[in-house]
Formats: sequence, C-alpha cells, structure tokens
Amino acid sequence: MTNEIDRLKILEDKITGVIDHIQRLSTENEKLKQLVKDLKAEKRDSEDLARKVVKLDGELKKYENEREEMKGKIEAIISQIDKLGM
Repeated sequence: MTNEIDRLKILEDKITGVIDHIQRLSTENEKLKQLVKDLKAEKRDSEDLARKVVKLDGELKKYENEREEMKGKIEAIISQIDKLGM
C-alpha cells in the first residue's frame, strides 16, 4: 500500500510539474503574441515613414529642379542686362 501511495505522490508531483510548465509556456506565449503585435505595429510605422521619406525625396528633387530652372532664368536675365551695358 505504501508503495502505491509513493507512486501516486510521484505521479502527482510530475503532474504538478507539467501544469507549472504549461502555465509558464502559456505566459511566455502571451508575451510573445504581444511582442509580435508590437513588432507588426512598429513595422507598419516604419513602412509609413519610408513612404513619407520617398515622397519627401521626390518633392526635394522637384524643388531642386525648380531652383536650377530659376537660377538659369535669373542668369539669363542678368546676361541680358549686362548686354544692355547697365
């Protein structure tokens, strides 16, 4: 009888250990799910920023081109004024 009680105690301890392990894994799983959620949100934010950077880069190039065009026009006007001898 004692042997059976000892074996039941060992089984109970092992079951308790398994339950504890499952609880730790469940907690870790929830943390990992939250981490994945956070990383996905961060990825979306990064992608949004990347799109904004591309857009701003395009606008910058446009303004640089406009600036060069204006510079050329100003230089042409100055050249015409110089030809007038003023």
